[in-house]
Amino acid sequence: MARNENVKNGVIFPVGEKNVAYQDVFTGQSYLQGLVNDPDVSVGVGNVTFEPGCRNNWHIHHNGFQILLVTGGEGWYQEASQPARRLHPGDVVVTKDGVKHWHGATKDSWFSHVAITAGTPEWLEPVDDAHYDALD
Repeated sequence: MARNENVKNGVIFPVGEKNVAYQDVFTGQSYLQGLVNDPDVSVGVGNVTFEPGCRNNWHIHHNGFQILLVTGGEGWYQEASQPARRLHPGDVVVTKDGVKHWHGATKDSWFSHVAITAGTPEWLEPVDDAHYDALD
């Protein structure tokens, strides 16, 4: 049984729909709920929920940044050539322009964060299973 199953019902914000728009750059199932849908606002704000084991591919934000506000469960964040960081509710991650990184749930826990994103993402290779499975 997965830990933090309450996250799948939404913690602070609704879970949203299955994240089909980005399913090709995620391993596993994620859900996305847009939170700010104002064409005059130049940043994206969305609640992203990850089933256990789900993570996104390595990626870079060009001409922008990404801020993650962890709202539920347990997850991982890793920048290229750095150790992975375990995330818990209340953690804040700031990814600066041009930094290669990935984030997602732990193997056995649901995970949710609000992503505040500016710029253009460049999606790269998946986080390979051997690398992910070695995290504890």
